[in-house]
Amino acid sequence: MSGVPKGRPEALFPLFADIETLPGVGPKTAKLLATLHIERPVDLAFTLPQSGIDRRKSASVLDANLPGVVTVEVIVGQHRAPARRGGAYRVTVQDAQTTFQIVFFRAYDDHLRRALPTGARRIVSGKVELFDGVPQMVHPDHMLPPEEAHEIPDFEPVYPLTAGLTQGAMRKAALGALTRLPDLAEWIDPGQKRQENWPDWADAVRSAHAPQIMADLGATHPARARLAYDELMAHQITLALARSQLKRSKGRVTIGTGLLQARVMTALPYRATSAQTRAIAEIAADMGREIRMNRLLQGDVGAGKTLVALNALLVAVEAGGQGVMMAPTGILAQQHLEGLRPLAESAGVVLEILTGRDKGAERRSKLAALAAGNIDILVGTHAVFQKDVDFSDLRLAIIDEQHRFGVRQRLELGRKGAAVDVLVMTATPIPRSLSLTQYGDMDISVLDEKPPGRKPIATALVNMTRLAEVVEKLRHAITEGRQAYWVCPLVDESELSDLSSAEERFRHLRAALGEGRVGLVHGQMPPDDKDAAMAAFQRGETSVLVATTVIEVGVDVPNASIMVIERAESFGLAQLHQLRGRVGRGTAASTCLLMYQAPLSDGGERRLATMRDTEDGFRIAEVDLEMRGAGDVIGTAQSGLPRFRIADIEGQAGLMAVAQSDARKLLADDPELISARGQAARVLLWLMERDQAIRLISVG
Repeated sequence: MSGVPKGRPEALFPLFADIETLPGVGPKTAKLLATLHIERPVDLAFTLPQSGIDRRKSASVLDANLPGVVTVEVIVGQHRAPARRGGAYRVTVQDAQTTFQIVFFRAYDDHLRRALPTGARRIVSGKVELFDGVPQMVHPDHMLPPEEAHEIPDFEPVYPLTAGLTQGAMRKAALGALTRLPDLAEWIDPGQKRQENWPDWADAVRSAHAPQIMADLGATHPARARLAYDELMAHQITLALARSQLKRSKGRVTIGTGLLQARVMTALPYRATSAQTRAIAEIAADMGREIRMNRLLQGDVGAGKTLVALNALLVAVEAGGQGVMMAPTGILAQQHLEGLRPLAESAGVVLEILTGRDKGAERRSKLAALAAGNIDILVGTHAVFQKDVDFSDLRLAIIDEQHRFGVRQRLELGRKGAAVDVLVMTATPIPRSLSLTQYGDMDISVLDEKPPGRKPIATALVNMTRLAEVVEKLRHAITEGRQAYWVCPLVDESELSDLSSAEERFRHLRAALGEGRVGLVHGQMPPDDKDAAMAAFQRGETSVLVATTVIEVGVDVPNASIMVIERAESFGLAQLHQLRGRVGRGTAASTCLLMYQAPLSDGGERRLATMRDTEDGFRIAEVDLEMRGAGDVIGTAQSGLPRFRIADIEGQAGLMAVAQSDARKLLADDPELISARGQAARVLLWLMERDQAIRLISVG
């Protein structure tokens, strides 16, 4: 590792200096720039123009498409000051073909007479509009003598601004930042760079700040595409380093006998789908390697993840070890236990649950059995992270609903066993572009088929004005023995109003359908009451369960075949899809009613129409991504997703895939990043501030 610099390379120092070292940037401008996340010259270099203005000279305003920006040489005519304060100050000017007016508001007579002396020639540039058939230019952007005309660019870049910041100040600061660009060694694969016709890094930055025509502002322009690729590449190197770090951390070879798995498969009332069979094989192969497994199992609602998870856990048990399966809530952990129990019994393995509710002697005896190896599979909540939880021989940890657990907790769990394999499960379909971004350090198995016998769910949009009709239909359905969920909206962020809407609906439905027929569950209830209400619904003692979104993830009641979602327009697509997936689990035909309050916004209408038209979770996830953007879909706060300044995850998924394979190949060829290209890649990581990646190399 000698000869490799430990800190930020000196060539980058000028880019990471204080923003006030740039020309024209004082404390006031610095404060304004900070609101745009611009605090150093490097931030300005990566804040590219978002549009541009064509300021090429015309002979006359008559040649232009009005309204529009015109740059024209004029002879200044008479000045007409306003008759009353605050009125318009007008200057008549003449170009090569016509006369028109330049108009100012709140202007000073003396200043304007000096800037536009009658009889003088001036180049003026600004927006021209027709008023009563007469062209007018209000407050020109530029007014210069002809000999200074070169100061007006033919095509002027337009930067994002904040109140109080002008284009002029922004452009001056950006030009200052560009004088600090060092020439850096190339980190992009030479063949890739040639094929794409990409410029060198510093040339790309300069070119992106100096568009000549509108097309230069597009994401596919070579300079912009290259800079987007640099960001994606830095991100993928970071993920690839995390991945190789994990691969280097020795795993344990866990090879099952297949005996217990065969018993489970024989006991199944149906055949596994080919997607399930494929995922089971991928996981078993990972567990049999010397490197630690780090795999994501992604399956739509009802795609049969539980069977895949159990088979993976049985590989660990067959090899003489233990497995743990974690869920984000007690209700879900309980449900996993109930889903796994009949299958585990058919295999003869010992299954136990551990949640925060286990106390005293009961908890102590469970912990002793676990440490002694008398429990084969443990199902639990984050309570299994606690210090006093020790396994005899933990081989596999399965985490359900990854987005509720941070990366840090993933690592924490890994420490519970010598070299625990990790399988993460999610029922939230993730578009490919996002899975590359968020889970690029993991291998991915996708369950994209529904198990046999899962019936389609009929989805209908119903106006809230038809509430009484819906309640009446519900009454008929429950007399036939059917069960229904009734989900109430989050009226706003306050939990109190959320609560009141659910409690109010509960009282209303109880009055309409009968005292004992309706249950209630919401986030503010004591855990025991919540579990009791869920259990009564699962046993069929109540016919309708009024709930807030606490039932979104995982609750399984096969007899429930009706889902009513009130004020469905206030929910996100992913949430609606998860909620709908709670029904359609039994033999009865299922229905989902999306009740909305008219009029619907465009977004609300598109979300509900998407739900009505498809049950494909991946299609729904794509629409969600188009509508909300990447940061919102996965919740940037806990996703560790960087704020890309140039790259567009949705629009440049192809570029992201290339960056991923390139980053993985680079690290396979040069794990320490000490070759010439490897050292250039280190500079890229410093440039993009991937401190996490830099730490990974330094420990590597």
